Amino acid sequence: MTTQSTNLWVLLGLGLAGIVLITRKFKKSVREDFGAFLEKLQLLPPPQPAPPKAPHPLTALTFALSDLFDIEGRVSTFGHPEWARSHEPASSTSPAVSALVEGGATCVATTVVDDFALGIGGENKHYGTPTNPAAPARVPGGASSGAAVAVAANFVDFALGIDTTGGVRVPAGFCGILGFRPSHGAVSHLGIIPISTSLDTVGWFAKDPSILRRVGHILLQAPFVVQRSPRQIVIADDCFQHINVPLDRSSQVVVKATEKLFGRQVLKHINLGDYISSRVPSLKGCSGQKTNGEVKASSLKLLANIMQFLQRHEFKRTHDEWLNTVKPDQSPSVSAQLHDKFEVSDVEIENSKSVRSEMRSAINLLLKDEGILVIPTVADPPPKLGGKEILSEDYQSRAFSLLSIASISGCCQVSVPLGFYDKYPISVSLIARHGGDRFLLDTLQTVYTTLQELADIASKSKPSENVVSKEQSAEFAKEKGNQAYKDRQWQKAIGFYTEAIKLCSDNATYYSNRAQAYLELGSYLQAEADCTKAISLDKKNVKAYFRRGTAREMLGYYKEAIDDFKYALVLEPTNKRAAAAADRLRKLFQ
Repeated sequence: MTTQSTNLWVLLGLGLAGIVLITRKFKKSVREDFGAFLEKLQLLPPPQPAPPKAPHPLTALTFALSDLFDIEGRVSTFGHPEWARSHEPASSTSPAVSALVEGGATCVATTVVDDFALGIGGENKHYGTPTNPAAPARVPGGASSGAAVAVAANFVDFALGIDTTGGVRVPAGFCGILGFRPSHGAVSHLGIIPISTSLDTVGWFAKDPSILRRVGHILLQAPFVVQRSPRQIVIADDCFQHINVPLDRSSQVVVKATEKLFGRQVLKHINLGDYISSRVPSLKGCSGQKTNGEVKASSLKLLANIMQFLQRHEFKRTHDEWLNTVKPDQSPSVSAQLHDKFEVSDVEIENSKSVRSEMRSAINLLLKDEGILVIPTVADPPPKLGGKEILSEDYQSRAFSLLSIASISGCCQVSVPLGFYDKYPISVSLIARHGGDRFLLDTLQTVYTTLQELADIASKSKPSENVVSKEQSAEFAKEKGNQAYKDRQWQKAIGFYTEAIKLCSDNATYYSNRAQAYLELGSYLQAEADCTKAISLDKKNVKAYFRRGTAREMLGYYKEAIDDFKYALVLEPTNKRAAAAADRLRKLFQ
């Protein structure tokens, strides 16, 4: 192994002690650091205060930072060599970095980010892709890939990253570590290369929740408050129903931990998509209209679209002149975002502002001061290195639908690892209201050990040597769902039907039954989608046609509803409910 090293000593004026910067540059081929680091350096903290004063709160901790934070006398790469070549060294150090060093921590390196910090995969063709310690053949997640890898590989105690549309949360989930996105505006953005000012946040990674919390106390500069227990933990059941992890390894771990620590009365279940639809009226002004009676975008997908629109618009507004002048070589994912025609109207800008404001109010109303919302961090396992899966519209839609909740609302979120499933890291996320950062960090500190214990138990609770087939297990889950439905426990029934679908996804009955439970909850979009899936699997499923007709009637798609009721009658001429429904709607249009 060969390395090329140079030592550069620069005195940085941070407090009375100053900071010594030692830069050591590595060739791209060196992988002893998992490809996480761009430059080794040392930003040294000031001397400890004399007793009886307490030592600095971050004493003896080391950290790394994503290469878009200003360090005096140094040029950040922003994930691209052309950026470094065309910009001057920083005249001062980012206040966030200075605060951590003055708090006693030592900064030891800068780390790789995606091109212009725009991706969520973590791949970088210019500086190399950091190796995911938890899954080496898979991407580490981005944009703050190197920072996450440095923590996951135990090179540093914590690391700073940027989270705009998931830049800290995604790599935390993919690498199996803690990742915190603070409330928008809670940590200073000064001395950081902007991506999208409406969405940018300074986030951080750690393995130890106490370190994550200590770092938060420095960066947030929040006043001391008495630690409080959550009064309500809200499980977003609809968000967990379409991820590639069984419920007993994800949301149920949180449910059991909540019951053990705070009692069952604290738990609440919600269909988050429906809640957002009812509380964020400006979403109706976004694209997502129905075609042939089918709605093309749910409320969460519309949020994802707005998030991507804002990031693209604000990035181009800030950096378009530089891009047009320098014309840097770009990866396919970045090129697709920046080079496609992109026209923005004043109406779209105003509508996106309204959605952000309404979304923040909606989440704050849902959680109040002492509530926690639980969602998956990511919907899918980390994609293979060099693959195209992460660029697909379906993959990005599933990912951004979850990531947009905190990005658009500006609320704080922490990604929490829950071990491994099918050889890949799995995680859940806890969200608190905007400004509830310290409460969220305190809650994480309280629940973390119990979550890890229960996740470990769940990972070892395997069915005995395939005695029961997947089909049999699916039928058991369906019967449990039927019983829950009879007991009028609609959300519980949906959970069981979802388990059946995960075990056997080509059974029309499971989708049709889940649709009926959705109808009881008034979740008409989900009911329509499930019925459409059931019909695609079984063209003669009478109940699916009738239930879809009911959902469409409630959504106002009367013509399509009549067609569904008519077809149910063709399949079953004696179906009185279908006949009555079709007749009722026909009279409305006479």
